Amino acid sequence: MQVNHLLEENSIAGKFVAQLRDVEIQKDRMRFRRNIERLGEILGYELSKQLKFSAKNIKTPLGNAEVQLPESEIVVCSILRAGLPLHNGLLNYFDDAENSFISAYRHHPNNDEHFEIVVEYLASPSLEGKTLILADPMLATGGSFVNVMNALKQMGTPKKIHLVAVIGAKEGIAHLEKEFPEDSKLWIATIDKELNDRGYIIPGLGDAGDLCYGGKLQH
Repeated sequence: MQVNHLLEENSIAGKFVAQLRDVEIQKDRMRFRRNIERLGEILGYELSKQLKFSAKNIKTPLGNAEVQLPESEIVVCSILRAGLPLHNGLLNYFDDAENSFISAYRHHPNNDEHFEIVVEYLASPSLEGKTLILADPMLATGGSFVNVMNALKQMGTPKKIHLVAVIGAKEGIAHLEKEFPEDSKLWIATIDKELNDRGYIIPGLGDAGDLCYGGKLQH
């Protein structure tokens, strides 16, 4: 798997990540969602450079222009809930893409630090021969990405797989490298060193879903 780490080089994206992490600024849910959306736009732009393009002649008011346009059939799939603003950011650029939505959450059967990733809901078009962009802002253990991809197999085999995340841990990335095809690509804004004993990214930013949409009761 090819890992594309956005903040290996300094850019304005670092400001958006900093605001996501900041315990004061992240209290503003609208700003939090918008910063994830903006990072989705930036990561989507970088990802677009890897798509297949072909020449097309466009008629303008004053003549004709040959332009290069992407020809890939794209499906953007986000993992609910936290994936929604990231999905919107990607969709702002891939505005003619098909869309897929899937739920995945951490279930703690014994009410302790041990958990399993449960997938419950899936709505998706066929993925056969298409370019799949799978989006989740937090890449902690990598379990959500792996379980969701397994659930999507019934929808067909994508031609290309791109994973998009805002913050990830090295452990989770290593897990994805074992589980996803070698030609898959990961697009991620920033990478943190470790997970705590509950599987949360350190220093991370907290629970992205709760920060986007508020707390939840979970059964």
